[in-house]
Amino acid sequence: MKQPKKNDNSVAQALVMVMQFGINMLVPICLMSALGIWLDKKFGTSFWMILLFFAGALAGGQNVYCMAKQVYGKDGRKPDQERTPDASGRECGRFGEEDGETEK
Repeated sequence: MKQPKKNDNSVAQALVMVMQFGINMLVPICLMSALGIWLDKKFGTSFWMILLFFAGALAGGQNVYCMAKQVYGKDGRKPDQERTPDASGRECGRFGEEDGETEK
């Protein structure tokens, strides 16, 4: 008789990650576009929305890049893969920390 597998949440985790990438991209675009529309109406211009849309797209792209860099780490390994402890005994490459550094 086969043992039932432990709860495998890899599909759910992947969906959550895709949603986080989407939100991290869309929020800056929407906020900057809304600000651009408001500025265009206030000043009677027609270029702020376009400029701020691209600024929001750049900010969203940077958000997604930074998140992907955190998720996959600097060395290309996923966070659930084994990490080697550094000299202080901590695991290297945790989220929000540089190797061997802590936030102060």
